[in-house]
Amino acid sequence: MMRPPTPAIMFQGTGSNVGKSLVVAGLCRLLARRGLAVAPFKPQNMSNNAAVSADGGEIGRAQALQARAAGLAPVVDMNPVLLKPESETGSQVVVQGRRLGSYKGRAYADLKPSLMPAVLESFERLAAYADIVLVEGAGSAAEVNLRANDIANMGFAEAANVPVVLIGDIDRGGVIATLVGTHALLPAQDLALIRGFLINRFRGDVSIFNEGLRTISSRTAWPSLGVVPWFSDAGKLPAEDSVDLASRTRNASGAVKIVALSLPRIANFDDLDPLSLEPGVALELLPLGAPIPADADLVLIPGSKATIADLAALKACGWESDVIAHVRRGGRVIGLCGGYQMLGRRVADPDGVEGPPGEAVGLGLLDVETVLGGDKTLARVSGRHRASGETVAAYEIHMGRTFGPDSARAPFEIDGRPEGAASADGRVIGCYLHGVFAEDGFRRAFLAQLGLTPGGFSYEATVDSTLDALADHLGAHLDVDAILAIARSRA
Repeated sequence: MMRPPTPAIMFQGTGSNVGKSLVVAGLCRLLARRGLAVAPFKPQNMSNNAAVSADGGEIGRAQALQARAAGLAPVVDMNPVLLKPESETGSQVVVQGRRLGSYKGRAYADLKPSLMPAVLESFERLAAYADIVLVEGAGSAAEVNLRANDIANMGFAEAANVPVVLIGDIDRGGVIATLVGTHALLPAQDLALIRGFLINRFRGDVSIFNEGLRTISSRTAWPSLGVVPWFSDAGKLPAEDSVDLASRTRNASGAVKIVALSLPRIANFDDLDPLSLEPGVALELLPLGAPIPADADLVLIPGSKATIADLAALKACGWESDVIAHVRRGGRVIGLCGGYQMLGRRVADPDGVEGPPGEAVGLGLLDVETVLGGDKTLARVSGRHRASGETVAAYEIHMGRTFGPDSARAPFEIDGRPEGAASADGRVIGCYLHGVFAEDGFRRAFLAQLGLTPGGFSYEATVDSTLDALADHLGAHLDVDAILAIARSRA
């Protein structure tokens, strides 16, 4: 006797950044608390904010958060296709956690049909052990120009026979037009998959939108599944995309001022989240070329998807002289991953990993050099911060290796090996570790070096309590029983 299809439902949007990721994360937590085995799934994601999964691959950071909300370890099947932009026209393509190669837009469009089997394979593996799968779409459901080879939205929903709920973001305006317009654009076979809609990020009295709901339903025949008011604590959860980074800047005065450089191809910027929430820290994310404030205590150079290209941008906008002047004034600098590579004397790319083969002169603030190439390092690691003795858990996701005299002063010991480098005076450090600032003990010890006496703020506890609050928020404003019924209607 064949096993019936696992209940599943797909949340697609009328556009990008309408809140799909947080809706899925909140529902993962809500349904898990009801005792269901919930699995999150996103067929295709585009983000340079990646996480290392428990099975040693890389997936979008949003799916790692959704897995956490569901009480699961993240695995590559939760995001089988990840696009990591390297330029305006091309991306690195990661399939089931592993780098496939770099593709320009047209080449990737031609590649997509060959990726559908891997997408469906990952979905079925998740469905085999789940009571319900919550699927997140990408971008807009109405990108009819991309429909022929689609694997991210209606193409997947049709192939896997998964019913769809549309999300509209009222905060950006025009939500009635975007939902009705989506209905007008979609072909009949796609419209048949849509079972309802919900409105996200509403501010004010929800009752004043009742006529708007009736208009949408009369024009589309879709039922409303609820109106979700603005969730003010969303900024306490890890940012999914660089578009969310501006909201992480905390401009309030604080005992310690940290300036992070917004590189054009910034990657793995979840390192900023714990610092942005720490009481007493004023975190400022500088747009490209904005002068580095003279009163900054720390300049943080984050990860990059294209180190040499971002190093060139850093120099061209004037940040090189600003960072050097900051160090001469006695300020501190930390470079993470790509930022660490930039702090050295040289970055070489002999095999053309990031583009045409070549090399670039670094900032020269650490006596190390980097050679890009070899297999990508993808690992979840643990160890300790040597100066404080605090334990750390982190992840590495990078190409190449960095070496030189300043590596003898590595600030971390990871799995029994030294990691990173430090200048002789200890004011400039770099490492390949992402996620160390989420460790409360290390973060407090690090900030104490900058003159801050941190209190009892716990980052991980804050993330979990915020996921619980998000689940409560969605439960109060969505028809969850109707959503479950739609998922269970999958035949």
